[in-house]
Amino acid sequence: MKKPLQVKIKKTHPRAVIPKYATDGAAAFDLVAITKKGNVYGTGLAFEVPEGYAMFVYSRSGHGFKENTRLANCVGVVDSDYRGEVMVKLTRDDGNMGMPYIGDRVAQAVIMPVPRVVFIEEEELNDTERGDGGFGSTGA
Repeated sequence: MKKPLQVKIKKTHPRAVIPKYATDGAAAFDLVAITKKGNVYGTGLAFEVPEGYAMFVYSRSGHGFKENTRLANCVGVVDSDYRGEVMVKLTRDDGNMGMPYIGDRVAQAVIMPVPRVVFIEEEELNDTERGDGGFGSTGA
């Protein structure tokens, strides 16, 4: 088994919950709400994401399917140079933001490599079978 990536974490709140994976096969770890102000939840955690990586914060599938709730910005990106508390803003599509509550899992996150790229301006790009076909161009 490949050695896991080590990520330093700092509790910014004494009740913060260190993330864990729910199962051995889980791709994402859960983030737990420690504070709540309106529909913004504080996790009480700051991460030292290694250079060359970013942390991507996603909605929990149960929130979307059972509670009509999602991240306000759909996907949060925590850059490797950010050291502040990770916050989660939720939106409930039916307008009722009664849940989740303090102590609930409010989001899930994945730390992934992000390559640094250099952009090269060109007059032409290589042709492909699809070409510039946009929305719906590959099928129904």
